[in-house]
Amino acid sequence: MQNYSKKIEIRWADLDPNFHVLHSKYYDFGAYCRMSFFTENGITVPMMQEYHIGPIIFREECLFKSEIKFGDEITINLLLEKTSADYRKWTLQHELWKNNDSLAALITVDGSWMDTTLRKVTAPPEQFVQCFESIPKAASFLKV
Repeated sequence: MQNYSKKIEIRWADLDPNFHVLHSKYYDFGAYCRMSFFTENGITVPMMQEYHIGPIIFREECLFKSEIKFGDEITINLLLEKTSADYRKWTLQHELWKNNDSLAALITVDGSWMDTTLRKVTAPPEQFVQCFESIPKAASFLKV
């Protein structure tokens, strides 16, 4: 897959007292994009429940480049930056573009798959691997 993105409509409830998007909403936008990709590519909630496996976050960081205001058109994309050979651990990246021409933020997420019964990091089943292999790769992509 060459590109994956989602459009985000800024709601009044997304704003802070300074009339720009509240910092925590950026992380919500990233999670929306990731989970939309997973669901659209076979990693559904029922499948996660069946395999007793779910995504966990170790680190989530946002570099804020330009404020987003009510009325701005936002596009958020998804890139795979790094993964372990068995897809147990991964780093995903999101770019938030404002009005199709300005990079507003860059989100980096380090995560893993967790066995929800054992409560331990685990390698995912083949269906999850296939989904991850279809995520668009960052220019700096590494498989370690």
